Amino acid sequence: RETIKTCLQLDIECYYTDPKPQFKEKYFPQIMDHFNFNSMGNGTYEQRYLITDEYWKSGSGPIFFYTGNEGDIWEFALNSGFITELAAQQRALVIFAEHRYYGKSLPFGQDSFNIPEVGLLTVEQALADYAIMITELKQQLGASACPVIVFGGSYGGMLSVYMRLRYPNIVAGALAASAPILSTAGMGESKQFFQDVTSDFENYAPECRDAVRGAFQRLQDLAQIEDYGRIQSAFSLCKTPSSYKDIHQLNGLLRNAFTLMAMLDYPYSTHFMGSMPANPVKVACDTMLGGADLLHALKDTAGIVYNSTGDLTCFDLYTLYVECADPTGCGLGFNSLAWDYQACTEIEMCYESNNVSDMFPLMPFTEKQREQYCSKRWGVIPRPGWLKTQFWGDALSTASNIIFSNGDLDPWANGGVRKSLSSSLIAINISEGAHHLDLREANDADPASVIKARKMESDTIAQWVKMERKCLQRGF
Repeated sequence: RETIKTCLQLDIECYYTDPKPQFKEKYFPQIMDHFNFNSMGNGTYEQRYLITDEYWKSGSGPIFFYTGNEGDIWEFALNSGFITELAAQQRALVIFAEHRYYGKSLPFGQDSFNIPEVGLLTVEQALADYAIMITELKQQLGASACPVIVFGGSYGGMLSVYMRLRYPNIVAGALAASAPILSTAGMGESKQFFQDVTSDFENYAPECRDAVRGAFQRLQDLAQIEDYGRIQSAFSLCKTPSSYKDIHQLNGLLRNAFTLMAMLDYPYSTHFMGSMPANPVKVACDTMLGGADLLHALKDTAGIVYNSTGDLTCFDLYTLYVECADPTGCGLGFNSLAWDYQACTEIEMCYESNNVSDMFPLMPFTEKQREQYCSKRWGVIPRPGWLKTQFWGDALSTASNIIFSNGDLDPWANGGVRKSLSSSLIAINISEGAHHLDLREANDADPASVIKARKMESDTIAQWVKMERKCLQRGF
């Protein structure tokens, strides 16, 4: 902290590897409906954001703006330390904005997920929120000459890309970490995601994949003869399953555990989307291969995700996991409702496991199944291809100033941009990286590949800021 103060006082560039900024939580009066003047008039809701000017060179330093995604904004702020580390280096103001309908940014309060109130939850409305917030906060803070760089991870990374495409007059560049902009626009194969989850475990040990597949097969065998008592005992379920629906739910819960461990396969323990040990894929495989009974081993492996504290005495199928329009998981609580709605409208998530290219049970999720579910749950019919039409799909060659970073360990990676498209549309592939590892703060356990990636990102963003500052000074 003293190093930062010295650098600020001397007005020199420095880099401090462990800044712990004190974010202030604030609320912005945000327009409820940006695109219909009749529906809500100019009605507003309170949109939460976090801000720190601890490292900012007031009036001239850049603004680093995180485009909040599907969750509480504090969760992302506390797990994206690279942004504040970079802010300390480049003298930036940092803002983390919460996505409408998530966390505490509920336009209609407890009624936000009623129909039709939920209808204002769209990608376009969220982007307009961010554009308005950036514009007005710049005016309030005397920051009209400050270049804006947007950051985001996963869906937040998608939003950062879209901000640069839709509002290049406001945003000078975007770092999109682990942003599956292609697969969520309906481009690619439905089997890819769970195939890539499987590859993470297979690459650690092929026999791990075989053990997982064998355990699921044993579960299927017991289900076919309706030996539900044995299933309850093996998996320590709170209630005895009694139907195909219960077994399907159990399969989904178990598959989701492996999905989360593959996504969050960081080299150190984390508390993001739950608590996870260091190298969870390794821990999972060691658990699967160390058990005398495959079903008990599968239960213990799922417990890495669902019972990290060891406090649960049984697993409740319908409270630990909620099936939704996203087969990779929607989470729990109000946030899960919001993401389910988005997966029923613009975000295409027709991923399925087939037990051939992956280690999981056959669990199809077709466009027809999605349509039936969404019509029943939310009264909406999805529009396949809309996201591709709105935000260009893979036809990005005329865009500029976007970094697409992806980790090879991340099952979302192949749904994003893996090759550079131009000198300013830069793909960075992190060989030992899991889900947006590069956005996390520096850690002694970081692999060399992510350290190199962050250096490239830092240098590129500094160039964008310099170029944009010149343009702003010239009045362009």
